Amino acid sequence: MQEEHERRPETPAESDGTTGLFTALGKMLKRLRERKGLTQKEFGVLVGYGPDAISSMERGVRLIRPEVLEKADALLDAGGMLLDAIPEVREAMSRVRTRHPEWYRGYAALEAQSKALHVYSNQLVPGLLQTEGYARAVFSQWRPLLGEEAIEKRVVDRMARQQVFQPGGPSPTLSFVLDESVLLRPIGGAEVHAAQLQNLVHIGSFRAVELQVMPMEREEQPSMDGPFNLLTVRKGEQVAYVEIHTYPRLITDAEEVRVLSERYGLLRAQALRPSESLDLIDKLRGSL
Repeated sequence: MQEEHERRPETPAESDGTTGLFTALGKMLKRLRERKGLTQKEFGVLVGYGPDAISSMERGVRLIRPEVLEKADALLDAGGMLLDAIPEVREAMSRVRTRHPEWYRGYAALEAQSKALHVYSNQLVPGLLQTEGYARAVFSQWRPLLGEEAIEKRVVDRMARQQVFQPGGPSPTLSFVLDESVLLRPIGGAEVHAAQLQNLVHIGSFRAVELQVMPMEREEQPSMDGPFNLLTVRKGEQVAYVEIHTYPRLITDAEEVRVLSERYGLLRAQALRPSESLDLIDKLRGSL
């Protein structure tokens, strides 16, 4: 549903000036880490990220979040050098939210400002819930093939959208209904699959998030037409977003939105409760 199905392989058209900042910070982080004698895996454990994520940060293709800079400054004896960059990083993070293909940018802006977001998916894990490894696997499988640089940039953009889960700030109401088939599809292989399931359990435990699974055994399915998103924007107005075979559509017609909203309500009623859903996901992860 998200921008998995993109019309063309070009990188985002908007140049927001963030690339140089994160490239420079990445080089600095790598030099400080190596000076301290830490491997990417060892450093990742200390700041709460995997070695692949640390590698992406050091190469400047993933945002280095302020909390990582705060921890790294102390761990790597940077003497406040990394702390000094945090204001610029926060500003860059606010701009990077618009780094999406032009046809998708209108929806991305609405998503970032929405008061409530409800997502139904029966194909892939929604972009907001994807791990870096899963997102990279999705973009690596895209046809026609994307170049490595384009893949990395799109992974960065996808991870940037997940600022909505950042603790401490205002959070919209978020709910997700995933068809069980989404959980069974091992995109990226066993290791990536297991990490993605673990991430679903993690995000599903957030207070502002309700994640439900629609079991395969259900005899009724109120949305056979496919995935969709519902967003509450401005003064309670609700809009919908659908995307089929590279053709995105933002729906503002009140009756069309009402139909999708009704379907979503039925989906939630027939899906497992959030606690049951997380138990199922955790059980699937444990069986891998």
